[in-house]
Amino acid sequence: MDVADTAASRTSDGARLVRSAGLIGAATATSRVLGLVRDQLLAYYFGAGHAMDAYNVAFRIPNLFRDLFAEGAMSAAFVPTFTRQLAAEGRDRAWRLGNIVINALVLVTFGLVLLGMIFTRPLVTVFAERYAEVPGKIELAIALARIMFPFLMLVAVAAAFMGMLNSLRRFFLPALSPATFNFAAILVIPALVPVLRANGIQPIFAVAVATLVGGLAQMGVQWPALRREGFRYRPILAPSDRGLREILVLMGPGTVGLAAVQVNLLVNMLLATGEGAGAISWLNYAFRLMYMPIGLFGLSIATAALPSLSRHAARDDLAAMRTTLSSSLRLMLILNVPATVGLIALARPIVSLLFERGSFTAADTAATAAALIFYAPGLLGYSAVKIAVPSFYAVHDSRTPVLVSVATMVINVAMNVTLVRVLGYRGLALGTGVSAIVNAGALLWLLRNRLGGLDERRIATSFVKVLVASLVMGAAAWGAEQWLQHVLPGISTLARLARVGLSILAGMVVLAAGSRALGLAEFNEALRLVVARLSGPRPE
Repeated sequence: MDVADTAASRTSDGARLVRSAGLIGAATATSRVLGLVRDQLLAYYFGAGHAMDAYNVAFRIPNLFRDLFAEGAMSAAFVPTFTRQLAAEGRDRAWRLGNIVINALVLVTFGLVLLGMIFTRPLVTVFAERYAEVPGKIELAIALARIMFPFLMLVAVAAAFMGMLNSLRRFFLPALSPATFNFAAILVIPALVPVLRANGIQPIFAVAVATLVGGLAQMGVQWPALRREGFRYRPILAPSDRGLREILVLMGPGTVGLAAVQVNLLVNMLLATGEGAGAISWLNYAFRLMYMPIGLFGLSIATAALPSLSRHAARDDLAAMRTTLSSSLRLMLILNVPATVGLIALARPIVSLLFERGSFTAADTAATAAALIFYAPGLLGYSAVKIAVPSFYAVHDSRTPVLVSVATMVINVAMNVTLVRVLGYRGLALGTGVSAIVNAGALLWLLRNRLGGLDERRIATSFVKVLVASLVMGAAAWGAEQWLQHVLPGISTLARLARVGLSILAGMVVLAAGSRALGLAEFNEALRLVVARLSGPRPE
């Protein structure tokens, strides 16, 4: 391949990255919107009281494995291996590997589910010992956790389906599958809550049932697409299969390497149980709001980049890897820096608009908004980690993310234990956000050394420009919201929506003007990505 062909290939990869990220983002946006509706239902029915605290602790345990499998080590290890076998040996060999991985996942996760259900009490007690001080609270958390443990097995298989489809460049449907989880909750919770209340059963159990229904839906929505591609399930077990061994080699330490965020959340949960009723729920609502841009932008960009990174790594084309990574990181910054500043500037009105109704009070709004402000800086760190860790996997290095994540966990624990004494539950949000930035910075520095550079001057220039534009945008949005409180007073949903919507619009206009004035070329790519999501998906 000559220089012109290579350059054209890289340009094509960049354009494909934007298109694929837009496609994934459209599906992810659907999921996040439905997830927001789900959270609004939870806030309406349960607020931030003892039942919601118990559910958050109960779901955190199986959800830890969900995050690691669905968005973590299994996918990051499986996709490069499956992609290589698909390219080198054809679909039949790749389908065989898919069956082997699915069957191995079923066996392993079934064992974990059994152990989890047997040892639920000590597991829950480790993270929520203080709940024993409230009559019935820890017992409720234990009962909820036992119901939800099978979710782990369901979502692990769904993650394998997702990896195969992504390797085949089928991005939209796998990215849409989490939306079915949220959709199940939206249907099940309002239908089941009155039934449970009428029969003297705590309504929070409706959420546990919805969790299992959602796990089944995540598998079911992807199965027809796999069938159309030619996949057929076979009960194959082959522990000695070289593809499976390769995945396990990457996945074993990789599980630890991608566990930093989850361990940090578990530490937060442990410390937050001592901060009184509602603290865990406030942190959970705030984290989910902060995580929405990560799902929309960071994860979708990383998912779209991973197959290209794997192909470049297989050809030992470090220059192409640098180009793809640079494009991914710059696109992430252009989207997530404004999102970070916007969340800080409009934290309280956003939380009020989304959640303040039913059992969710104005005091809950203030507490959740405070947590969101302290979480928000970590958005960039989380998104960069989503891109950096799979890059190490693509070059068969799972050791580096492990070492970095262990160091990050130590830093996070030290900061959170210190900050919670000074800032209460808000210190937990701040410590988590800072540790995510440290994690990302260390990974990118080491990746730069590994690849001989990351086009860092161009990345730094883009960051400074978008930061300046975003700060002006944040000031404009905050000022607009303050002014609109006098022009459009009231606490109705319509008044709140008008204030937040117009404030965001004012901020976006200022951001666009600032980006143009600063010559931020990547802003146009980011705008195309956002428009693609708003206009809906294109055929795959």
